[in-house]
Amino acid sequence: MPEPVEPQATEIRLRRATRVLEVSFTDGSRFELPFEYLRVHSPSAEVKGHGPGQEVLVLGKENVGIAAIEPVGQYAVKLVFDDGHDTGLYTWKYLHELGREREPKWARYLARKARAASESSGLSGGGKSGDGGSGAGGSGPAGASPGCGR
Repeated sequence: MPEPVEPQATEIRLRRATRVLEVSFTDGSRFELPFEYLRVHSPSAEVKGHGPGQEVLVLGKENVGIAAIEPVGQYAVKLVFDDGHDTGLYTWKYLHELGREREPKWARYLARKARAASESSGLSGGGKSGDGGSGAGGSGPAGASPGCGR
C-alpha cells in the first residue's frame, strides 16, 4: 500500500489585523492560526528543546506579530516574528498538525502557563520566564481558543 501523501499548502495569507496566519491545504482543509499560538509552538530548538521533555514554556507573546514569511524550498516557511524570533522551519506537515490539533495543544499550553503562574506567585523576584510575561491568570487570546480573534 502506498504511503499517504502529506497535505501541501496551497495558499498562505498573513492577516495582520486579526493576527492570524490563514493556511489552505491540498486536502481541502483551511486553518486560521493565531500569531501567539504559532510563536509558542515554534518548531525551533529554542522552544522545543533538543529532546523529549526539554520543551520551553514561552510566555508574554500575546501581542507578538509576524514581520515576514520566507519560503523554504517547496516544503516549509520560516516565520519572522517581530520579537526577533526567526528560527525553526514551519513545514507543511507541522502547520497542518498545528491546525488539526489546535484545541488540545492550546489547552495544554494554557494549563502549563497557569501552573507556572501559580508556582511563581510565591517566589520573590519573579518566575523563570524572564520575558515580561502576561501576569498570572492571563488566558491568552479571547479565552480558551486562540482562534477567537485578537
